[in-house]
Amino acid sequence: MTTEHIIAAHHLTKQVGEGEHQLTILTDVELLVKPAQSIALIGESGSGKSTLLAILAGLDDGSAGDVWLLGQHLNQLNEDQRAALRAQSVGFVFQSFMLIPTLNALENVQLPALLRGESEQHSREQAVELLTQLGLAKRLSHLPAQLSGGEQQRVALARAFSGRPKVLFADEPSGNLDRQTGERIADLLFSLNRDFFTTLIMVTHDETLAARCQRRLRLRDGKLWEER
Repeated sequence: MTTEHIIAAHHLTKQVGEGEHQLTILTDVELLVKPAQSIALIGESGSGKSTLLAILAGLDDGSAGDVWLLGQHLNQLNEDQRAALRAQSVGFVFQSFMLIPTLNALENVQLPALLRGESEQHSREQAVELLTQLGLAKRLSHLPAQLSGGEQQRVALARAFSGRPKVLFADEPSGNLDRQTGERIADLLFSLNRDFFTTLIMVTHDETLAARCQRRLRLRDGKLWEER
């Protein structure tokens, strides 16, 4: 791990099960990521893409190997320390949006900042700014159930960027959306990545979306390959 890399994985292996039922998901994965890069994790369903994403974000552990995130050796951090690191510097966009159904759009975006200890006024102003930037200025008081799929995904994006994260992990960010809405979400991801110099790592089956990333990393048979 060097100061020029925001994420690093060395000899990362992930196995589940035991004995004859043991399954190897990742094998000796090596990965170095520089700040502000955009990376697509691609491969067949079940190849381990989401597992790798979760380990890089400190949401899961490998069976062997080492992972660094933002200069922190994740292997040496407990759950509370990892959570604190994510709260300060990491954003997530999930395929299923993961919005809190009882909170409106503004409150969903504002919540992470409040949990980080930011003031009510500052967190609200920032949430309004982000939602307005994403074309949702007139939907601030709407609950998730009152929003379309594309609108919910934009709220999720605003929430992910509410802390100006240094790293954004996205798991199939356009997977549940129609093509037109998915393309708009992709445009937003890359514009936010560019405007805020945020490292973007996304799992996707969409080859067109993957082609827009600076790097394409393919998982096959547990191995990680970089496509040129």
